[in-house]
Amino acid sequence: MAPTDKIRSKDSAAPLHMIDIIRKKRDGGVLDEHEIAFVVAGAASGSVPLEQLATWLMASWLNDLSVEETRALTLAMRDSGEKFSPARLGKTAVDKHSTGGVGDKTSFLIAPLAAACGVAVPMISGRALGHTGGTLDKLESIPGYRTALTLDEFESVLLKCGASIVSQTPSLVPADRALYALRDRTGTVENPGLICASILSKKLAAGLDALVLDVKTGSGAFLRDPAQSEFLAALMVATAEAAGTRTVALLTDMGQPLGCAAGNWIELVEAVELMRGRRPVESEDLRELSLILAGWMICLGGQAATPEIGHARAEKALMDGSALRIFFEMIAAQGGDVSVFDDPAGFHRPGATEVAHAWESGFLAEMDTTALGWAVQRLGAGREKAGEPVDPHAGIVFHARRGAQVERGQPLATLYATSAAHLAEPKEILRRAITFSKTPPDAVPLVEQIFTRDSAQEFLRNAVR
Repeated sequence: MAPTDKIRSKDSAAPLHMIDIIRKKRDGGVLDEHEIAFVVAGAASGSVPLEQLATWLMASWLNDLSVEETRALTLAMRDSGEKFSPARLGKTAVDKHSTGGVGDKTSFLIAPLAAACGVAVPMISGRALGHTGGTLDKLESIPGYRTALTLDEFESVLLKCGASIVSQTPSLVPADRALYALRDRTGTVENPGLICASILSKKLAAGLDALVLDVKTGSGAFLRDPAQSEFLAALMVATAEAAGTRTVALLTDMGQPLGCAAGNWIELVEAVELMRGRRPVESEDLRELSLILAGWMICLGGQAATPEIGHARAEKALMDGSALRIFFEMIAAQGGDVSVFDDPAGFHRPGATEVAHAWESGFLAEMDTTALGWAVQRLGAGREKAGEPVDPHAGIVFHARRGAQVERGQPLATLYATSAAHLAEPKEILRRAITFSKTPPDAVPLVEQIFTRDSAQEFLRNAVR
């Protein structure tokens, strides 16, 4: 037997074999922490062949991971590489993570809002994935902005600004890099246990004291079944709490794009407008959700007794300009040119622009947000394959929100594309994704449910999987 095929655990006398682990999971067995650690070590080092890792992922997807397996996988992945320690920051380190959405630009608001209220925000973010936009792609619309910092540079920006938004370093959670690349290619992405371990391993490797999770529900969520979204939220809270990180999860609506802009540069512009104290009605859901999330971060960070008091503190930082000052300081500290925000319309240079008009009169009843995300991607704002460049100027600005009453011929959205050739398919997607009705639709709450440690544990005890 080759050395890479087995390992003798320091806590177990029996050697481990990858083929035995695959068979056990294939047949519905529950893996122990030593078996999970073996899989993760093999993924990080490359000692386990990719075909065996892919087979294990499919077995785990088909048979699900138990709560205990998910916890063991999360911790083993967290410990698979280098970790960041926020100890020298002298503040409580709190982050926010969203499970992905269309027009979801809350990170640009909540990071400086929480920092302005005395919380350190070490935020490790990602790129566009499928129909959802990527925080890093949006920030890289700013000329010169560097997302790939070393951990020392990351700490330096945090010490100076209180917040930093960066990409995952090559040495941080290497097991997740290997496993996620395989999940994307083997159809094993949409699984609560695997999603939980992937997200939390990176967040816990950042040494967080507390974490706020924004778990999306509705037509734009990765997990469109509300029961799956609930289970994922509870699972992530319980797993992070068991690892010693205070965590709360909010189930929030993704039945329409968040705010009015979906793209890269245009999302940054919308966020900065709010930080300049402006309050356009089409951005009200973005403003309120950002304040709610920041309020929880400020509370968990020890700077407010309740999330409601945290909300009030965040709103003050939004209105007095302190959040905008920190945001611009962070951009400059990471090499970005903040002068582009002096004339955001002048900097915006899409290859082609077209206004889509309402094709009938009535109330805007439903939006297939996943489809709208694909429309944004195909305008040039996203990528078909990993590593492809994205167009910072492509995207959609929506002029009507769900529930609005519109007349036929009224401007519904403005499409910005890389070229005129990129417009036809997104326009057709738009027509299929938006439904009108003769009566107004029922209102949908922005925040549908909140899981804390106790409610998450109770939910999991009663969950039937």
